[in-house]
Amino acid sequence: MASASAKLTRDDLYSLEKYAEVRPEFRAMVMAHKRDRKLEVGPNVTLHFEDRLVMQYQVQEMLRAERIYEAAGIQEELDAYNPLIPDGRNWKATMMIEFDDPAERKVQLAKLIGVERKTYVQIGDHERVYPIANEDLERETEEKTSSVHFLRFELTDAMAADLKGGAKLVAGIDHEHYRHVVDPVPDNIRNSLIGDLD
Repeated sequence: MASASAKLTRDDLYSLEKYAEVRPEFRAMVMAHKRDRKLEVGPNVTLHFEDRLVMQYQVQEMLRAERIYEAAGIQEELDAYNPLIPDGRNWKATMMIEFDDPAERKVQLAKLIGVERKTYVQIGDHERVYPIANEDLERETEEKTSSVHFLRFELTDAMAADLKGGAKLVAGIDHEHYRHVVDPVPDNIRNSLIGDLD
């Protein structure tokens, strides 16, 4: 069994033929797993915490959709998704900002510039941890922010140890136009996130 922070290799993947066989069962398992990694922060922002299993699913689905079976193509997908696997001392999350009405969405995304940098996690009495955001590419302009951001929360050894020892986990957003706190983060999500830490 690979560690939670191990990067995916071709050996971890099903062939297209095998994946077609196991997909219904594998997909159901991943969807159940993802429920423990989805954190709603207020009514319009959701953090989807990524991990090795979720990334394996993403790669398998891409290979299936694109009918990719050659080594170079498989490696391209692995190279795209492996950076989203936590490294043992961090959490990686996709932040989704959602407003159903397109007109309201446009107004809100203009107000919420910088919201990804005002998102935080906090373990026990430790300092808040704000993320390193959008390392892959710039996702905001002077006019608006994007509805999708990629966040990396770097934790200290002491934070990880305290969380494993039972310390409370809080998450929130402290932006002038969007202030919401999840206190505490539900146990199912907290326990899943502990699994990301070596």
